[in-house]
Amino acid sequence: MKKYVQRLWVADSAGKAGFTLIELLVVLVIIGILAGYIGPKIMGHPEEARRTKTALQIQGIETALKMYKLDNGNYPSTEQGLQALVEPPSAGILPPKWREGGYLEKGKVPMDPWGNEFIYLSPGINGDFDLSSYAHDGEAGGEGNGKDINNWEIE
Repeated sequence: MKKYVQRLWVADSAGKAGFTLIELLVVLVIIGILAGYIGPKIMGHPEEARRTKTALQIQGIETALKMYKLDNGNYPSTEQGLQALVEPPSAGILPPKWREGGYLEKGKVPMDPWGNEFIYLSPGINGDFDLSSYAHDGEAGGEGNGKDINNWEIE
């Protein structure tokens, strides 16, 4: 007596066979095990992901500030703030060669991942300018995940 293995057929023009039900179940079990192991590791660190995103945003804003300085000879003042990167300042030292379209993509100053504005100080205490996010607590200082993210501390 011949033994038959039930096969799931993939309809194609040549009429070739597909995978057995057992093969499909083995693959699904492997995918389930991987998802159960890797998923929590990826999804379990949203605060770390926000902190990484904030550091990248700060680096992007730093680049825009450096382009502003190359065009105009100085950084925007604290009074002018980061808004000077998206629209020409109307107070303080007016930029002689403000770039049409601004210095930031999308024409707006981004908020940090917690919905707070970045803190900008020029001249800065730690360099030509200081750029910070107060993280999830929205207040200066903090420890752990509430620790501020500062441009002079980013490598």
